[in-house]
Amino acid sequence: MKRTALVVLGLIAMAALCSGCVVAESKYLKKVNEADELTGRATALAAENDDLKNRIKTLAEQREDFRLKVSVLETENARLKDNLAEAARKTSEVEKESNTYQRLLGEMKDEIDKGQITIRELKGKLTMDVVDKILFDSGEAKVKKEGLKVLDRVADILKNVDDKNIRIEGHTDNVKIIGRLALVYPTNWELSAARAINVSRYLQEKGIAPAVLSATAFGEYKPVADNATAEGRAKNRRIAIILQPKD
Repeated sequence: MKRTALVVLGLIAMAALCSGCVVAESKYLKKVNEADELTGRATALAAENDDLKNRIKTLAEQREDFRLKVSVLETENARLKDNLAEAARKTSEVEKESNTYQRLLGEMKDEIDKGQITIRELKGKLTMDVVDKILFDSGEAKVKKEGLKVLDRVADILKNVDDKNIRIEGHTDNVKIIGRLALVYPTNWELSAARAINVSRYLQEKGIAPAVLSATAFGEYKPVADNATAEGRAKNRRIAIILQPKD
């Protein structure tokens, strides 16, 4: 009996040990599975993290590219605004010039028809050539009464022009000054200078700002026609009133 009891006890003890082993193994496997699961999750999270980093990098590059494009567009927009403003300014200037040109053509129609005045406009520069005989007596620099009336009409138009310089040029033919007149005007230069100055001074008196006026003498050295003929010499004896952009 005792022996049997011992065997039974031994079997119970072995069963208990085996049961403990099974439990321990089960816990171990569970932990292994948990570890594997955690490793898998960690790997997945690491991959997700890398993906997020790449997306962030891509977004940062796109943002920088977008910022550069915005900067370029802003610069281009500013340039276009400047171009539009410049175009508007030039359009306004052209309209003013054209208006001045048209008014002079209308006001001086009779003299233009008689060939006493010519008016031309080119690249922002308006030139009105006035033959000397409607402004001066022969050999004289003082503007005669009839000439003053012509300048009055010119001044009424030009005094409203505030964005141009007005240059008065004196021109003559190539006939030498002789006799008593040469004591006053030794050469054609002096005569053309005196005429240009007197015209400039009168325009100032009629309300044109002296700051935009200038007088220049060319004498016989800028002819517009052939001095070999009387007709050509008559065209060369002139006062040129020139409107040009301010510096």
